Amino acid sequence: MIITSTEDKASMNIRDKFLHLFQFKEIKSKWHEKPLFQLESNAQNGIPLENVQVYLGLTDDPLIYLNDLRLSETDINPDLLIFASRHRSEAARPAFLIHTTGNWTDKADFGGNPRELSYASALLLKAGFLSLIEQEKSSQLAEFSFDIEVTHHGPTLLKKPLVFMELGSSEEEWIIDEGGQIVAKSIINTIIKYLQFQEEKSQRICIGFGGTHYGPQFRKSLINKNVAFSYICPKYFIQTLTYEMVEQMITKNLEEVEYFVIDWKGTNSADKAHLIPILEEFDIPIKKTKEL
Repeated sequence: MIITSTEDKASMNIRDKFLHLFQFKEIKSKWHEKPLFQLESNAQNGIPLENVQVYLGLTDDPLIYLNDLRLSETDINPDLLIFASRHRSEAARPAFLIHTTGNWTDKADFGGNPRELSYASALLLKAGFLSLIEQEKSSQLAEFSFDIEVTHHGPTLLKKPLVFMELGSSEEEWIIDEGGQIVAKSIINTIIKYLQFQEEKSQRICIGFGGTHYGPQFRKSLINKNVAFSYICPKYFIQTLTYEMVEQMITKNLEEVEYFVIDWKGTNSADKAHLIPILEEFDIPIKKTKEL
C-alpha cells in the first residue's frame, strides 16, 4: 500500500503524479474516510504486477504520526507500506531519499515511541534505493542527490513492514513536478523489483551499524554487492543500543537476518567496545563493510 497525506506538499505532489502517470481506479472501500485507489497493472501497460494489489491511500494525518492504519474499516490488508513523503533538512539540499523508521533513544520527538523500531524489510529498502538510482540516469534535476538515510523518526506502532521514500529538502523542491514524477515512478518500480528479489533469493540480509546519517559505506554496498539492509543505526546512537534494541532489529525484520555489518572506520573504538559484546549474544555473524 502506498500512503500519502494531505498535510504534506511533497506527498500530494507525488500522489498527483501517481494518478496522472498510472492507471489507478477508485474502489468501493474507503481508507481514513477518503477514496481508496487500486493500480490496474498488467504486462500490456508495462507494469507486470498482474497478481499483486497495489493500493493508493490518503490520510489527513502527518505521516510520521500515523499510528493507526484503521484497516478494520476497509476490505484490504496490505503486506507492505510505502510512505510517499517530504524530506526536510537544515541544509535543504535537493535530494531523493529512502529509509526505515524507528527511535533509538528515550526521545520520540518526531513520531513513534521511544526505543521502538517499525517493522522493516531489507529487500524493500534495497528495491526502493535501486529504483531511485535508476531514475537518476534520466533525471534533468542534476542538483539532486539520491540517498539512503539511517533509521529515524516515526511511525513505529504499525504492524506492517514499511519504508519512507522522500522528496526533499525544502518547500521549493516539494512542489517540483519532475521530483514528484521521479518518486512516483520509483515507488512503482520498487514493488516490481521487490518481487524480483523475493523470487531470485540473491540478496544477503543485513543490519548495519556505524557511519553517518547518509550511510555512505552501506550505500556503496547496496549498489555494488548482493546485500540488502533494513535497519541502519548510525555511530552517534551506538552507545544507546541494548540487547533488546538489537533483538527488535531481528524480530521485526521481515526476512531472516544473515549478518550484522559494521562500518568499521565509521565507528570509534569506544562504540565498538559497547556494540560488539551485544551483537555476540546473537547467533549471527559479524562482518565489516569491506568484507561483504
